[in-house]
Amino acid sequence: MQERINKLRGTFDSLGVDGVYLTSRTSHRYFTKFDNEDGYLLITQKNAYAFEDFRYIEVANELLSDTFTVIEPKKTGTLEDIVKAEGITSIGFEDQEVSVSEYESLKSRVPNAWKPIGNTVVTMREVKDEWEIEQISKAQEITDKAFSHILNIISTDITENDVAAELEYFMRRNGAEDKSFETIAINGKKTSLPHGVPGNAKLTKGFLTMDFGATVNGYHSDMTRTVCIGKADEEMKKLYNTVLAAQLSALEYLSGGGVNSREADKVARDIIYKEYEGYFGHSLGHSVGLVIHERPALSPSNENILVPGNVVTVEPGIYIPGKYGTRIEDLVVIRKNGITNLTKSAKNLIEI
Repeated sequence: MQERINKLRGTFDSLGVDGVYLTSRTSHRYFTKFDNEDGYLLITQKNAYAFEDFRYIEVANELLSDTFTVIEPKKTGTLEDIVKAEGITSIGFEDQEVSVSEYESLKSRVPNAWKPIGNTVVTMREVKDEWEIEQISKAQEITDKAFSHILNIISTDITENDVAAELEYFMRRNGAEDKSFETIAINGKKTSLPHGVPGNAKLTKGFLTMDFGATVNGYHSDMTRTVCIGKADEEMKKLYNTVLAAQLSALEYLSGGGVNSREADKVARDIIYKEYEGYFGHSLGHSVGLVIHERPALSPSNENILVPGNVVTVEPGIYIPGKYGTRIEDLVVIRKNGITNLTKSAKNLIEI
């Protein structure tokens, strides 16, 4: 925690601030490793304060007191008190997280200069340390186990909602604190919808796409697998194998030390567009961490150079409206000379 705080302090001069007031739940967890949707942090050059209400104060004192001065505002102090005591004249705030009404309230309480910090914390979170990677890896391990489990459950006697619920229940039973996002489990023609919503109709023969993940200590995993209920015809096999070839080629590019986000996308997109021009409508991937969609993204418009510690998805897909679609997604860590693929589930076309 101290290293992250010090890194934030290192931005104060360029931001032109004496301290930063952090109000988002994600930032609170990033700097404390403690989840409190109602907690707030004030980081100054000399001190770090955690404002925690009565519901969380006991746990906060236990977990944070070595690094933060823990304050229960109604009893031990307020933001106004600390700003005055430390002589702070300029405070950074998370302008992308604060509503207009919240900003006006802050200005009325503390009439100092409030300066937006933009993507400062978001940029810090792009590179994961080994502890963060360990949490993501644990989450992905649970996700892989859930996929192995669901293969024994899938049949035409259950619904898309049953599949989604079973995946989520299994992940909870096996150590996840929550799902990463609303689980996608869609069958047949609905697989042409990249973010289709599960329904109550029973499964039928054809593709079944499952996009799901777990969270561990706030960190997300993300995986997609498409299977076939019944036998796939030659056209379905061609589509599936094209997606698989695109993904394997992108992974090979990254494994060989390729670091250009746009080029990684292009490697996969070129393979798909040789046969299915225009049917891959989203980016190749995105970063994953405390939020399911973080930066950097692997997209045609992104010139970002990937660096060690980035954790990104590699998820090409083909979606033919009114017919069907396929997506295959792995989660990888960018290393100095390649990648570590955290996803262990098989990628061959599974016919159930």
